[in-house]
Amino acid sequence: MTPIFKKIVIASDHAGFFLKKALIKTLESLSITVVDLGTFTEESTDYPDYAQHVVASILKEESQAGVLICGTGIGMSIAANRHSGIRAAVCNEGTTSARLARAHNNANILCLGERLIGPEAAKDTLLTFMTTAFEGNERHCRRLSKIT
Repeated sequence: MTPIFKKIVIASDHAGFFLKKALIKTLESLSITVVDLGTFTEESTDYPDYAQHVVASILKEESQAGVLICGTGIGMSIAANRHSGIRAAVCNEGTTSARLARAHNNANILCLGERLIGPEAAKDTLLTFMTTAFEGNERHCRRLSKIT
């Protein structure tokens, strides 16, 4: 499996802190450059702040994609998807949603919930997201253009 992305940003709030640390190791094992935008402790934080850091990096083209982790992934996804050009997908049920989020929706942020997905399933989901290309066919491009 060859990663599609060479440089990504990752962030979490306190509820996703431990899963973030595990996923950074997985990404680095694939020789992907990882920029950790926080949080760096288990102290309570506000997920919208970290979603904004990842979104800003992607929109400035400092990174190609992102990973956001909170308790459920839902809050991060809502915060990130407020921005034009961002397609953040919650993929807690496994690899199928990650594969389709990339192949059909050209998702550029993977959102996960540490309280809902185990570390091994999260790693498999992350690997699927990082190695699946956007199909880019007319049907998917037409639908994405309606969003933007």
